[in-house]
Amino acid sequence: MKSQTLCQWKGFSVEQSDHRLPDGRDITFTTVRHPGAVVIAPLTDKGELVLLRQYRPAIGRWILEFPAGTLEKGEAIQACAQRELAEEANLAAAHWQSLGELLPVPGFCDEVQHLFLAKGLTPAEGELDTDEVLEVLTMSVETFLGKIADNEIQDAKTLAVFLKMQVLGVLKQP
Repeated sequence: MKSQTLCQWKGFSVEQSDHRLPDGRDITFTTVRHPGAVVIAPLTDKGELVLLRQYRPAIGRWILEFPAGTLEKGEAIQACAQRELAEEANLAAAHWQSLGELLPVPGFCDEVQHLFLAKGLTPAEGELDTDEVLEVLTMSVETFLGKIADNEIQDAKTLAVFLKMQVLGVLKQP
């Protein structure tokens, strides 16, 4: 089946391809190709969550979210998580636990987000990307839940990782 790149930007591309659906029909479909990403839920020794208050130009406002970032070409997944935690939160973690994967927008994008819990946090040197403006915040699970209820936390990947943490029993409930 034929495929054509319509647009290429940094590590992302938009491709149009012919596909045969499971019912036998042939269609032309456009997909955003993404190299994958990591999402890190840092948890302090006191059981508090580390979040970012980050300005997102695409929506023109600040949001609360867990540290996250895009895989660089050839980069190992956990190495990316370690790099992003240092870059964005100035933290390193002694203990890493995989929380699985998330498919954020499978209707048009092939991105896979690899989810991690990071514990045993210590200060680390990091440098933000040129387009990043953010503040690092620490909050209790109770405060986090209140911010969800008040619609102050809207970021889907952050909500999904928090749910995974709850389901897996890695959080102390208020």
